Amino acid sequence: MDFQFMGGSMGSVVGEKITRLIEYAANKSLPFIIVCASGGARMQEGSLSLMQMAKISSVLYDYQSNKKSFYVSIQ
Repeated sequence: MDFQFMGGSMGSVVGEKITRLIEYAANKSLPFIIVCASGGARMQEGSLSLMQMAKISSVLYDYQSNKKSFYVSIQ
C-alpha cells in the first residue's frame, strides 16, 4: 500500500482479493494471517470501497466461528 496515493487506501479490488483469500483458507482448512499496511477505506472513495470492511468482516466471522480456524491480524 503506497501512502503517496491516498494513504494506501483499500479499494474494492483489494477487498475482493482478501475475501477470496479468506474463503480459500477456509475451504482448505488453512490458518490465516494477515499483515495490515493500509490506512483503510476513505470517505472519498465511494460506497463500494467503504463496503469492503463489512464484506471482509462477514467472511472472517464465518471463517472463525463456523470453520473454527486460526486467524491472526498483525497491524
